[in-house]
Amino acid sequence: MIRSLAALVLLTAATLVGAGTASTAAADSCYTWNRTLSQGSSGEDVRQLQIRVSGYPAYGEVLALDGSYGPATRAAVTRFQQAYGLAADGVAGPATFNRIYALQSPDCSPAHFSFAELNRCNTTWAGGAVSAATARQNALVSMWKLEALRKALGDRPITVSSGFRSVACNNAAGGAANSRHLYGDGVDLTGTPSFCTLAQRARYHGFNEILGPGYPGHNDHTHVAHRSSRFWSAPTCGI
Repeated sequence: MIRSLAALVLLTAATLVGAGTASTAAADSCYTWNRTLSQGSSGEDVRQLQIRVSGYPAYGEVLALDGSYGPATRAAVTRFQQAYGLAADGVAGPATFNRIYALQSPDCSPAHFSFAELNRCNTTWAGGAVSAATARQNALVSMWKLEALRKALGDRPITVSSGFRSVACNNAAGGAANSRHLYGDGVDLTGTPSFCTLAQRARYHGFNEILGPGYPGHNDHTHVAHRSSRFWSAPTCGI
């Protein structure tokens, strides 16, 4: 009986330890959040969170990556939580961070997209319209938006045919002189789902520029990017 009681005490202790571990976010090789974030929080950790949930704004909206946890960030976090079956309270705590950790690679790119995929022009990210560091960072944000788009399409693979371009690469591709590819955030999508499905759904995932079938030069792909004002045109798709 004494041995049974001792075993029960050990089992209870182990259960409590396990419960505590489950409520704590693990460290991550890309970026680790060390506090729970909610509306009113601010700082670099908020900005890093905003990058990861930038694909979950409202229809036609773009989430500001300003390090300020306002209502728009809370709503984006809530949509992210809903997408992954988490308690959707708009508060970023251990469960939300652990989901992000499971999604991101050591270089901070999301699970289903890579920097190499977003840059087939050169390995340095140099030669575009912005610094190499800015182009690479812009591509990172685009990848997280694409990850959200992929999730919304039922985790269907999305094929990237073109991403960042230097001026030389853009000229060789026949790109426009002001192409968003020069900034690192322009991405061309091909394969399946259909171009129209990609263009229509992208409106929910933080892309201010969407060009697709019916727009000159875009009948064989859908283009998504960031820009200061909205420009959507895919007439064949009703956009």
